[in-house]
Amino acid sequence: MGPSVDGGRYPIKRVVGDTLVVEAIAYRDGHDLLTGRVRYRGPGDRGWRTAPLRYEIDFDRLRGAFTLDRVGSWRFTVEVWTDRFASWRADLGKRAGAGQDVAAELREGGELILNAARRARGRPAAVLRASARQLEVLPRSEAVTAALDDELAALVWEHLAPGDLTSHPTEYGVTVDRVRAGFAAWYEMFPRSQGTSPGRHATFADAARRLPALAALGFDVVYLPPIHPVGRTNRKGPNNTLAAGPRDPGSPWAIGNEHGGHTAVEPALGTLADFRRFVAAAEEAGLEVALDYALQCSPDHPWVREHPDWFFVRPDGSIRYAENPPKKYEDIYPLNFWCDDHPALWEACRDIFLFWIEQGVRTFRVDNPHTKPFAFWEWTIGEIRRDHPDVVFLSEAFTRPARMRGLAKLGFTQSYSYFTWRNTAAELREYFTEITTTAMVEYFRPNLFANTPDILHEYLQRGGRAAFRVRLILAGTLSPLYGIYSGFELCENEPVRPGSEEYLHSEKYEIRVRDWNAPGNLNADIARLNRIRRENPALRRFGNLRFLDSEDDSILFYHKLAPDNDLLIVVNLDPHRPRETMVHVPVGDLGLGSDEPVELEDLLTGARYVWRGGRNYVRLDPQREVAHVLRMVGSRATT
Repeated sequence: MGPSVDGGRYPIKRVVGDTLVVEAIAYRDGHDLLTGRVRYRGPGDRGWRTAPLRYEIDFDRLRGAFTLDRVGSWRFTVEVWTDRFASWRADLGKRAGAGQDVAAELREGGELILNAARRARGRPAAVLRASARQLEVLPRSEAVTAALDDELAALVWEHLAPGDLTSHPTEYGVTVDRVRAGFAAWYEMFPRSQGTSPGRHATFADAARRLPALAALGFDVVYLPPIHPVGRTNRKGPNNTLAAGPRDPGSPWAIGNEHGGHTAVEPALGTLADFRRFVAAAEEAGLEVALDYALQCSPDHPWVREHPDWFFVRPDGSIRYAENPPKKYEDIYPLNFWCDDHPALWEACRDIFLFWIEQGVRTFRVDNPHTKPFAFWEWTIGEIRRDHPDVVFLSEAFTRPARMRGLAKLGFTQSYSYFTWRNTAAELREYFTEITTTAMVEYFRPNLFANTPDILHEYLQRGGRAAFRVRLILAGTLSPLYGIYSGFELCENEPVRPGSEEYLHSEKYEIRVRDWNAPGNLNADIARLNRIRRENPALRRFGNLRFLDSEDDSILFYHKLAPDNDLLIVVNLDPHRPRETMVHVPVGDLGLGSDEPVELEDLLTGARYVWRGGRNYVRLDPQREVAHVLRMVGSRATT
């Protein structure tokens, strides 16, 4: 039975408004047909609702569906029984078709209809009694026709008591999220860098002035790294040096100083009231604010003084700082989630979420969740979602596949992915086939960040502006969720040293002031892509990706499908030179004849092309066009 995750151990994920299709394999001895119903209940339902299960695939598999009309936790299961009336109808049709005498069969059918009438009330009962009478008095051929009426079958199904009802022993869960949990464009920015004067620490008010521009580019979520007071002890300097100058702002992930910890804001940014005004300004612009949730402390965090036992204390009494060899984070203390006082620690960490929810935040990007106990996440996410089911949790976990999948199963709404390191056609095909065609599609929602403050991939370092355009198109069309970090739109690509994925002059350690309209920027590309995403339902879905054949491995060809919205997407993965190839179009899937011409509109440029048959020519010059996003012109196109 499905859909399910690990036999029902974890809930599947959907967004509000989705139709959940349930399938169950059911069989019995003999030739009788089976029927059944889906039993389901949503948030606030006092009892179970039902939807019919029908044979829609084959004679061992039943299918039913219902609409998920509210955010929150849902449950469903199935019940199956022998469909005596459908079995009788099937037998009657065969006998009548063979010219056999069916008088006895009609009497049997009349008894079944009367049994249903005894459980009905009002008009349905009257209709059923009249139908049973018809089988007795009508001429034989007319009685057979009346017995095979579909409306009569539906009425009997509704009222005839199941004789051998069997219930599935498991209730399956569905986590239903709001729409932005499944479809959104994210923009990550450091508010302290949103000023116009080099070296000056910007404020929430400065950052708010950028919000209309981000909204105009089509972004849905503006994500802020930690906004809390920055520690002073072992503060890092530019490029992660150990010596910080008096004006160096330090890493915002070194959380806490004399001004407070995770429920305070860095005074240089403003006050808590200023932050609430920033959230209100974002909402007015049509944006949502996401906050970084990083469970770690600087040596100056109040918890270090108040609860030293919440940390890893060495035999000499010192507290261990964070390490990820060869990287060292002398300015950060990790928390000991299994310390003797861990119940109080867990509650304090949960209360951080609750505090920021009160300030108007409904989305959190969780830093390195794989380094904390999975039991903690399952507990705290459950605690938060119980009263705030609309909260979104993004897992920042670039870790081993099983741990990434585990975090997604136990409650994280979205997840970072391996997209950043998948750059060839073979890598992209293999990875996205795995996450869109296996059980992962039921619970793993990848948010494809094209870059992050920690990750400047070699492809971007060496590929120039064209490489940024390629990765933008891939991120925005392979998944409904994608994001970029500030500077991507300016094609910033200088590493701190060869072979490193760290940025030179990393914004994690210093304030950056940029000209957002500098020559060569990608603002027009970003705005166009986000508009296309909103206008085409195929790009708002996840499990509808199919890779198609291209005769050049440097050109990736794929199909995104939604009702009346077929998109054929072609991307040149080589940022350095033009590529040409023949691509293989699935004419049958598109409802086209083998040699039928079809007009395609490139949504990126407005150009139109006529393709014919299953094999067509494409040429993409990265200095001009890195991709085509092609939509059929005509009855199957979105209007």
